[in-house]
This record gives sequence, structure tokens and C-alpha cells, in this order.
Amino acid sequence: MTSVSYTIPGLHVTDHEVEVPLDWASPHDGRTLTVFARELVAPSRRHDDLPLVVFLQGGPGGKGPRPTAADGWVGQMLATHRVVLLDQRGTGRSSAVRGAALAALGTPTEQAAYLAHFRADSIVDDAEHLRKTVYGGRRWATIGQSYGGFLTLTYLSRAPHALTACYVTGGLPSIWPDTHEVYRRTYPRTAAKNAQYYERFPQDVERVARIADRLDAGDVRLPDGDVLSTRRFQTLGMDFGMKPGFERVHWLVDEAFDRGSDDLSDTFLEAVMDLTSYRSRPLYAVLHESIYASGEATTGWAAHTVRAEHPAFDPSSRPLLFSGEMIYPWMFEEISGLRPFQAAAEELAARSSWTTLYDPDVLASNEVPVAAAVYHDDMFVDAQLSLATAAHVGSVQTWVTNEFEHDGLRTGDVLSRLVRLVADQGGPLRD
Repeated sequence: MTSVSYTIPGLHVTDHEVEVPLDWASPHDGRTLTVFARELVAPSRRHDDLPLVVFLQGGPGGKGPRPTAADGWVGQMLATHRVVLLDQRGTGRSSAVRGAALAALGTPTEQAAYLAHFRADSIVDDAEHLRKTVYGGRRWATIGQSYGGFLTLTYLSRAPHALTACYVTGGLPSIWPDTHEVYRRTYPRTAAKNAQYYERFPQDVERVARIADRLDAGDVRLPDGDVLSTRRFQTLGMDFGMKPGFERVHWLVDEAFDRGSDDLSDTFLEAVMDLTSYRSRPLYAVLHESIYASGEATTGWAAHTVRAEHPAFDPSSRPLLFSGEMIYPWMFEEISGLRPFQAAAEELAARSSWTTLYDPDVLASNEVPVAAAVYHDDMFVDAQLSLATAAHVGSVQTWVTNEFEHDGLRTGDVLSRLVRLVADQGGPLRD
């Protein structure tokens, strides 16, 4: 274990690194990873005995935030807590998974077996090791954003004794996961977001069609050399799930062509490359459907399979509909940052046996206070599935709202509302 401390304006920072086994079920097989966490505290309180809260990042495959100031939800929690920002295994400084090194792991089957150790159960076991070795086994609270809510339910299933309270923002998963059912619900919500986008920016119907027609004509290359297809362009709709997403896509489309030119602008192509390359977060694509797999289950490229039931999303359709949080097999062919993972991704899609992520019996008897924001119009996480989980899990309070999109933690007072919900019911459990 190593730790390094320093101070930046408004934040006293301690960086921690611990060694963990790749496979917690076989901890002595010699294969290890480094797990990194960044601890924040108000500089004037760095010697105080404060409660702990660990942030469980969204994703999968997302590293912890890199704060530049004591603002937003981080600043709020620093008034009362030490905040621990975990880089989940395979991300950031926690033995990041890179495509260039994947081949050294062996055959596609061996690569897939390796990647299967980067799911919620392993992340929770890493967090538990960090809590015990760095923090002496003190209980802590969790904040789970999006996929962090999935991690929260796994944490409550595996180690509820470690937790004082859980705050979930847009991420209560179904604890009876069915990947195909998830996408049957996701496509209609995504279509509704497209309708809202074109209602807000009706001029973009023609502009988006013009872009798609140019891409269909062929030989449009991004700055990294990848061919830009219409179906890759459609994936920009991922942003429709965020509060400023419509505007960000609109401004991108607005500058797609320079005046008097039929060629797509460098500004547009550079932005599309950055948004769709996955070079900095390959695990998001590689493991995306695997986060729903628990026990005996096969994900089988569910988003791709279910899309056949929704022909309006075909790249040839007009008006062109943008896709959302869907990962497709063709992405591992077209996107150079994902090509090294193609064979392993195919193995993962065909895999039929997984570790179990949730324990419904343990969750039903849960006594750890949980406050969850359920975004009624969330494009990514189905509100009805979230509420079905909340009805089963003990000690859960939900706040259902259409005031925010999936990024409510960053753009609103969501965490304040959840903290008050727990406080009004007696507060967190004792540390």
C-alpha cells in the first residue's frame, strides 16, 4: 500500500494505491492488479475525525472524477465528510485495460475470462479491501451514480455491514436482470428523446439527413483514419440522456458543413472522433451488456438483436434516429480503438455462466438506509424496473422526478435531496 498527500486550492488530497488479486475467488494465483483511490478533505479539516463516503462512478469503465475545486456535489459532501473517489479496476490509475496489451493475455477465450473479472462483484471486493486496509475497516456511505447504483445493490448484497447509508442517483437496476428486456424498454425511450430533439430543433431534420446522405455516399474519414458510417454517426444520440445533450448535438450538426461546401468540416469530424472513439474508456463498450448478466444468462448482443424490432432506427430511415446507450457488434469492426477487443467481446456475448451479482433475500432484509433518485424520463435506466427493485429491497426511499435527466447529480441539487431523505428517517447507521 502506498499513499501520497498534497494540497490544491480548496482540497487536501491523498492518493492511495493498494494491490488486489485479479480473481477474488482465487486470491493466491499470483495475478494481481493495482487499485487507486483519491481521498479528498477540506484543508482546514484534514486532521478531523470525519465520516467517510465513497463515490461509485457510472460506466461501466469510468474512472473516478478528477476535481479541480471544492464545488458541486463534492463540495457539498466535504462540509461533513472525507470523500473517496475510486478508480474502478481497469480504469484510470487502477491497472487500466488497454487494447494494445490484450493480445498478451492469450486466446479470445482467455481474454474474455480475464475481462469477466472487471464486473460489479470484483469492484465491490476491491472497495472492501480498500476500506479494510486503508481505513481500518470503518464503515462508509456510498454515492452511486448510474452504474454506481448497480454497484450499490451488489455491495448491499455482499457486504451490507460495511455501509452506513447509500445514495443512488439514476441507477437502481433490476435485481432480476434480463438484457433483452432492458433494451426492449430502452428503444422506445430513445425514440421519444429523438422526437423531443427534432421538436426543439426542426431545422436539424434536414441537416441530419444531409449528413447521413453524405456518409452513405462513402469515403468520409475521421482524423484517426476510421471511416465514418451513418450508424456510427447515430451513436451521438447517447448524449440525449443528459440535460444539455440536445444542444450539444445541435451545435455539432450546425457546424457539420462549411458554407458552400459539400464536405463535412474538420470541426465536425474531430468532434465525432473524440465522442465515439472509446480509446479512453474501452471497457464501457466491451463490458456494457455484461453488467446485466448474473448467474446463468447469455447477453447475446441484446441491443443489436432487439433493434430488429425497431426499424425506425435503421441508418437508411429518414428522419434519421440517433441511437442511445446501445453497443453493437459492428462497432468492434469499424472503430479502431475497439478492434483489439473484438474477439473477446464476441466471447463475452456468447458466455452463459456468470458470477451472481445480487442476493434478493439479503436485499429484502436490508437495514442500510438507501435514498434513490429515479428519473422518470431517464433514457438509460428504466424507471419502472428501478421502482420494482425499490419495492423489494428493504429500507429504500425513492424520489421520482422528471425535473432532471441522467446527469442530475452534476446539474442539480439531487444529492442534497437524498441526504435529507435519509436524515429525516433517522440518518445513516453509526460508523
